[in-house]
Amino acid sequence: MEQAFWFATGIENSSPTIHHGKLRVDEMERCGHYERWREDFDLVEELVIRFLRYGIPLHKTYLAPGKYDWRFADQVFCDLKRRDIIPIADLCHFGVPDWIGNFQNPDFPELFADYASAFARRFDWIQLYTPVNEMLICATFSARHGWWNEQLKSDFAFVTALKHIVKANVLAMHAILKIRPDAIFIQSESSEYFHAENPAAIKAAEILNAKRFLSLDLNYGRRVSSEMYEFLMDHGMTREEYHFFLHHNLKHQCIMGNDYYGLVYFTNAWTANVQGDGLGSSA
Repeated sequence: MEQAFWFATGIENSSPTIHHGKLRVDEMERCGHYERWREDFDLVEELVIRFLRYGIPLHKTYLAPGKYDWRFADQVFCDLKRRDIIPIADLCHFGVPDWIGNFQNPDFPELFADYASAFARRFDWIQLYTPVNEMLICATFSARHGWWNEQLKSDFAFVTALKHIVKANVLAMHAILKIRPDAIFIQSESSEYFHAENPAAIKAAEILNAKRFLSLDLNYGRRVSSEMYEFLMDHGMTREEYHFFLHHNLKHQCIMGNDYYGLVYFTNAWTANVQGDGLGSSA
């Protein structure tokens, strides 16, 4: 993989729950990938692309602590290896198994690290990983906007989800490195930006723009601003939890990735009002 530039594609594997956990939106199921994965891999080959960001369904694979169903994983990853398509293993994409519940569960980081370790042992030929996809978006949509998973709408729930998600990512990286010391973690985060609706909303936009870096700041062990530190401390993060991120970062193993969406519904540019809400799309 000693190349100056890698061109990759990916297969969507989001699996959040909605309706307060009663319905799971499994994108691989919705698009027929479980039945037609060979055809999807054929299409990747037709594009002459050797790198594929790809993840198996966490909720179908991780059945209980220490219990896994690798049947689908064995099929697809063995086939990718045969085709010489290099996977970027996407381990958690917006959803967790029903038995874990959601991202408010404080046991999630350690449980996910155990899963990452088991995955890395089984597929020890895989070097590239995205342990947790779009950590900020996952926490925001699940615990701030109330759209997915726990469907909560508070700063306290958001900070709780964020600290659990980022800690899960960090612990998973450590677990994978014990098995694959040369692992590279290709992170994916949304490129949010908030524009003030009017001069009175400038401060609110500045705060929202600072919050958008929290997942990466914590993941890379970067000290946050004093304003963001107060925000985290005021909404459920402890000093001990904050110091964990400062002392356990693996930024030298990471490649930071930024997603940009230009769709009508899901975009990266928002307007912020004086109340500090940033749900009005401007792009």
